[in-house]
Amino acid sequence: MTTLPTSRIIDGKAFAEGLRRRVAEAAADFLSRSGRAPGLAVVLAGEDPASSVYVRNKAQQTVEAGMASFEHRLPAETGEAELLALVARLNADDAVDGILVQLPLPAHIDAQKVIEAIDPAKDVDGFHPENAGRLMTGLPALVPCTPLGCLMLIKSIEPALAGLEAVVVGRSNIVGKPMAQLLLAESCTVTVAHSKTRDLPAVCRRADILVAAVGRPQMVRGDWVKPGAIVIDVGINRIPAPERGEGKTRLVGDVAYDEAVQHAGAITPVPGGVGPMTIACLLRNTLAAAVARTGVVVDVPSA
Repeated sequence: MTTLPTSRIIDGKAFAEGLRRRVAEAAADFLSRSGRAPGLAVVLAGEDPASSVYVRNKAQQTVEAGMASFEHRLPAETGEAELLALVARLNADDAVDGILVQLPLPAHIDAQKVIEAIDPAKDVDGFHPENAGRLMTGLPALVPCTPLGCLMLIKSIEPALAGLEAVVVGRSNIVGKPMAQLLLAESCTVTVAHSKTRDLPAVCRRADILVAAVGRPQMVRGDWVKPGAIVIDVGINRIPAPERGEGKTRLVGDVAYDEAVQHAGAITPVPGGVGPMTIACLLRNTLAAAVARTGVVVDVPSA
């Protein structure tokens, strides 16, 4: 007999659809007030298949949200100076409110140098050191899309986070560190755990909010989860699935979902949880950047 899940499943796909709808309404308001749509420029260097699909989806959803999409596809052999020159042109273009340079970049290009070349006011990925520093010090900033989406999903379950204990497994600049800062800003007590953390299962069991962003398939086991905790699984890992046929694979998160669902109060699935929120929050950040740059007043959805 199959045991039914005890957790509330957090439907990131449905939440992202609602967020994109609210962003589209605000983008239409921005257009009517300013005479132009918010603009997002996406730069892709090389032919990485996953990146190509991601960029195509971004462009499609940008247009569907009533925004202007500017796509720049460059060959893999593009030089660093040429890419930096393109970023400089986009910085100076008043029709462009947000700039996203798709990572990873070809090995001969210094990704950090490119990130730092983007105007912080147009850094809709939230990776520029100025935005990272503003987030850390509690100032208004463009926040990385994935942790912002995670916070929105968490608050859809529990709007009042003050005093709750949060554990973030993973310390990357893209997810782990900004996630911790966002939770601190909500007055959570935050622990950032990582590969050197002693007795990681015990640390995780303290968490009212557990965010797994470590990039290791199904590392967080069910008995690591405090009963009733909110579990946010950021991981997207492809593992062999011989039951589907030779050479077949399936997507799993960083959490052993079938185990954790028996303990958590609410949990994101993979796929269909955090993933859809990233592009939705990118659109939200583009709108926020347009509003901040122009002073046009519209309602920007927040966490």
